[in-house]
Amino acid sequence: MKTIYLSCAHALFKHLIAQKTIIEGKKVPLFPGAFGIYGHGNVACIGQAMEEFQSDLPGYRGHHEQNMALTCIGYARAMRRKQIFIATSSVGPGATNMVTAAAVALSNRLPLLLIPGDTFSSRFPDPVLQQVENFHSPTETQNDSFKAVSKYFDRITRPEQILASLPQAIQVMLDPADCGPATISMSQDVQGESYDFPEIFFNEKIHEIRRIHPDPKQIKAAAEKLKNSKQPIIISGGGVLYSEAEAELSAFAKKHNIPVTATVMGIGCMQHDDPYYISAIGCLGEGSSNSISKDTDLALAIGTKLSDFTTGSWTNFQNPDFSLVSINTARFDTTKHRASPVVSDAKIGLNKLSKELGDWRAPSNWYERAIEEKQKWEAYVQKESGPTNQETPSYAQAVGAVYRNADPSDIVVTAAGGLVGEVVQIWKPKQLNTFETEWGFSCMGYEISGALGIKMAKPNQDVVVFIGDGSYLLHNSDIYSSILYDQKLIIVVCDNGGHMVINRLQLAKGGKEYICNFRAARAKNLQFVNFESHAKSMGANGETVESTSELEAAFKRAKNSDKTYVIVIETHGYKWLDGTAFWESPTLENATTENNMKALEEHQMGKKIQRKGV
Repeated sequence: MKTIYLSCAHALFKHLIAQKTIIEGKKVPLFPGAFGIYGHGNVACIGQAMEEFQSDLPGYRGHHEQNMALTCIGYARAMRRKQIFIATSSVGPGATNMVTAAAVALSNRLPLLLIPGDTFSSRFPDPVLQQVENFHSPTETQNDSFKAVSKYFDRITRPEQILASLPQAIQVMLDPADCGPATISMSQDVQGESYDFPEIFFNEKIHEIRRIHPDPKQIKAAAEKLKNSKQPIIISGGGVLYSEAEAELSAFAKKHNIPVTATVMGIGCMQHDDPYYISAIGCLGEGSSNSISKDTDLALAIGTKLSDFTTGSWTNFQNPDFSLVSINTARFDTTKHRASPVVSDAKIGLNKLSKELGDWRAPSNWYERAIEEKQKWEAYVQKESGPTNQETPSYAQAVGAVYRNADPSDIVVTAAGGLVGEVVQIWKPKQLNTFETEWGFSCMGYEISGALGIKMAKPNQDVVVFIGDGSYLLHNSDIYSSILYDQKLIIVVCDNGGHMVINRLQLAKGGKEYICNFRAARAKNLQFVNFESHAKSMGANGETVESTSELEAAFKRAKNSDKTYVIVIETHGYKWLDGTAFWESPTLENATTENNMKALEEHQMGKKIQRKGV
């Protein structure tokens, strides 16, 4: 067998470069790029290999390890898990900074390859700079913290170990059921050690994501349940997008006359004007979907993990005859809450189930009611998000002003906080796949970093970011990255004076305003940030507006800008669109105030109607 004598670091990247995938009929790199922040543990060997291979694997400079990994995640989501970005860091805090991003990828079932530097496999220099020692387990380092948030973890302590490890990591990241982040922890002395690697390890390999076919018995059982239902709904999740089953979902709903709701991560799988799309469901969803979900006798969940924000902490389904059918590539998800499971790719599962159902259609009166609910709720949302002359506009009015002037192809991005709920209800996708919110881990700081990755994946579409002042202050350095790499973003900063959606929760649970609201943070020198000046200092264009009419005009200027444009607007901290679903969150049992007692009463009412799981 022919061999090539290479350092472990060079062999690692040479193998990754040889991996290809097919997108729209064209062969492209499976790993289109790598973000890195160098320090000891990855600069000398991994860094040199990246520089030498940059023509085949472009490198990008990060400004914070968590941010750059979030950018990788945004790219993978926009590319529907067909391409995977790499993030590499130094040993120590550089590595642990990426743990949160790994959790975002794991929660959202998205591929991400993390290559943090590690300590020396020889242990001779121990403890090295930035090493966290475990006195009772010398093999453990801070990088072991990745194990809890990785689908695949390996520590490389000999060069030849990558021969087995890298192919396994790649298969995990491409597996539709097991997809998530892979962490290859590289002992820093091993990175520079050389080995005679087999030439075939560097042969080109083309990957195509496999599609899981369902068991006919599971399809038959699911069809029987549907045929016995009178008021079914569909809950479409992110798995519909990853399967590229948008057309199949629309056709299935039309053929069988079933209204479609969406999880936050599933929005964009149907256009707003599709006659069978109702709205988002759950705690961030709309009154239309939440109303019919309370009466539905069967939910067909497709590609969703059924989180508490989707199910209203399992209070949304109050029909005593309610049953659940789940189509998902992951067995773990299909069997939640006594569901009738269909372990399957969404596209194939829908086609097989439709064939088994034949000409069966749900009753027309149920579909008609869903449409009535949709129209009623949309009238409310349009009223609340319409033009206003009030001194301080609400989140909803700010989002509405931008949405009215957006192009159908514009992609909206937001994450965490109160903006998600407002954007979900107002920003109705005019085209498929134009809604890229992160909610699986609800990670503050994803907004700008994730949007950068989405823009890199979709360079011909404008990416519009909605971010609150709290998230902006947490992570904003990728405004600078967007300038450096000519990736224009339109960023709308809604400044409501703090973490006001958590302030809202604080009050709803009977507490008093404390810390969340800047004005209640007991600050000795209360000041507010000039976000416009800050953004401009990083090279962006920017302006501050005082009304929704000014916001509309500013957005048009942003559309014509040749680089990232930041628009700042003060927004109301206490005005929100109505919530129509229960969410279980901790409540004091020993209620001591009138507000505590009210919160406890609401909590107990919700608990009474919860569907008890298994």
